[in-house]
Amino acid sequence: MSTSPVVTPSQRSRALWLSTVAFGVCFAVWVIYSIIGVELKQELGFSDSAFGLLVATPILTGSLSRLPLGIWSEMYGGRLVYTLLMLVVAACVFTLPFVSSYPMLLLVGLGLGLAGGSFAVGVVYVSAWFPKERQGTALGLFGMGNVGAAVTSFGAPQLLAFMNWRHVATVYGVVMLAMAFVFWFSTQQDPLTRNRSAGGMSHSSMRERLQPLRNLQVWRFSLYYFLVFGGFVALTSWLPRYYIGANGVDIRMAGILTASFALPAAVIRAIGGVLSDRFGARTIMYVAFGVSVICLFLLSYPNTQYVVDGIHGPIAFTIAPALAERVIVLFVLGFVMSFGMAAVFKHIPTYYPDHVGAVGGMVGMIGGLGGFFLPIAFGVVNDWIGIWTSCFMLLFGIAVINLAWMHFAIRRIERKHFPEMVGETDLPEIMGATASSRTP
Repeated sequence: MSTSPVVTPSQRSRALWLSTVAFGVCFAVWVIYSIIGVELKQELGFSDSAFGLLVATPILTGSLSRLPLGIWSEMYGGRLVYTLLMLVVAACVFTLPFVSSYPMLLLVGLGLGLAGGSFAVGVVYVSAWFPKERQGTALGLFGMGNVGAAVTSFGAPQLLAFMNWRHVATVYGVVMLAMAFVFWFSTQQDPLTRNRSAGGMSHSSMRERLQPLRNLQVWRFSLYYFLVFGGFVALTSWLPRYYIGANGVDIRMAGILTASFALPAAVIRAIGGVLSDRFGARTIMYVAFGVSVICLFLLSYPNTQYVVDGIHGPIAFTIAPALAERVIVLFVLGFVMSFGMAAVFKHIPTYYPDHVGAVGGMVGMIGGLGGFFLPIAFGVVNDWIGIWTSCFMLLFGIAVINLAWMHFAIRRIERKHFPEMVGETDLPEIMGATASSRTP
């Protein structure tokens, strides 16, 4: 995706950082039910299943809205769509304190979920300001807005310590409304939209914009994002419940522990973008998936007591990782997940420079749907297996599938473009013997 030569560094910086802050505010609102939902559950007395649905409802609309929001951003400009989106979400947040029934909470949650669609808008808006060789870094920095999840995980419980959930919602609404005005009056129309308007260029048809979605590669990228982003969002929503149930901590400590997973991951995503530009997104994806498989295997292992037949009689021992050890592994998992998020979106403007909105929206939508379905699946496998670490078992299986699919897809592409690799082997002595036998 090319940018206008008249764009100045200060304009790029302003667009990037204001988009990032706006995304952080939107992300904080998007996951607000994961914290105030605990208070709502006590006040209205609904079940654990209802709680899971409540937390997942904003994730659903935040995911489904990404595709249309991405396309609209390409058509009308990210600045306009971003601002209108924040105004709509602010109105929904201000409505929340007046809700007194579970069905209305779900309805308002659908509106709150639009905040999650802001990612697709920001990707289109930010990428339009930067040349291709810097888009990985720019989108990685923009992705730092994920820190909004940590802000809610840590900050909302602190606010609940001295005000009720209705006042907390009002605080969030004020911040969102202020951010909408700051963004509109402090940013400019992106260069691509400006050039299109100045040149009188017509919009591509919806069919043309959706054409790349026929490619299997887009769906492969989507599955990658289902793990690294959907898994990140799902764990951010689920970990407070996990820590309270598995370790018996209170909600404030659960929020702090969850923030230890979400906050570093959000900040480190920018580094993932820089590394993707420098070493290639494929290399970073291998690191992200490989380390994720190891971390999730360790987290999947429940506290276990063994008795084995020894030479001198039974030998009993226990494998029971301490809470601190699990927190450290989760920190590493969040670290590499953030690398994976940046690497996935490094691919999109590279392969689809003219369809960032549609492809980025679809990939973001599937990733966001992971944040919707996975917490529900966590609850189901929790009830079915009866083990607190079952959520990590499920993610482990998804991580293995992603790593295998990516590796074999890459090998297939390599064999297609380099047919001579088909007959190669990793045993140099065999290769040497084969080469000698072919020499006349």
